[in-house]
Amino acid sequence: MPDSSPRRLPRGRYALSREEVERIQRTRLCTAMAEAMTEKGYVGTSVEDVLKRAVVSRQSFYQLFDSKLDCFMTAFAGAGDLLLRRVLESVGVDEATGQARLEGSPLERFERAVTAYLDVLAAELPFARLFLVEVYAAGPDAIRRRSEVQVTLTNALADLLEVTDDAGRFTCQMIIAAVSAMVTPLVAAGDVDGLRAVGPPVIDHVRRLWESGTFGTPQAAGGETQTAGGSPGS
Repeated sequence: MPDSSPRRLPRGRYALSREEVERIQRTRLCTAMAEAMTEKGYVGTSVEDVLKRAVVSRQSFYQLFDSKLDCFMTAFAGAGDLLLRRVLESVGVDEATGQARLEGSPLERFERAVTAYLDVLAAELPFARLFLVEVYAAGPDAIRRRSEVQVTLTNALADLLEVTDDAGRFTCQMIIAAVSAMVTPLVAAGDVDGLRAVGPPVIDHVRRLWESGTFGTPQAAGGETQTAGGSPGS
């Protein structure tokens, strides 16, 4: 999900660099792609639909992207990056350094992370739809990239919960897959309230799984503040 409110270029002469102009146009085109697909779907959305929404020339479009699919994949990458960033920020990761202090217990971190995930889906519905729904219409490369993002989210969840064994990581994989399956039809329907309602029962069920030992043996138990490497903070 690129910049949520891409600004228009000023009329006439302006003192922006070429790189800045291209960044603004790229963001506007990706946003227009997501918004157009909300109405028409990936298959029904044309480059012309995107150009009209973005108010960008066809020449500028093809200077930035090779095709509609290329624009889609750029928008998809931006959506995935923002989603992961918001989730990691919710548990204390410093975006600038990539360093983290994992505050609270693993279950407290999970609650913050899943709440952030659902909040960003609800706040960015066009990009959420692109990320979760339209990706399956965009072809094998897009689906492969979607699978890679699932792996990244699984690894991030395992790190948040300090899970290290294979059984625990498989549990994380199932949680990511299950939550994705639950939120996808809600995103498709534009059901913001339904998205946020997913959180409490998922959090409760993960707590039950944790208490039953389904995650295996975590690196550290209890509510101590941990560094990214798993050592208790000072």
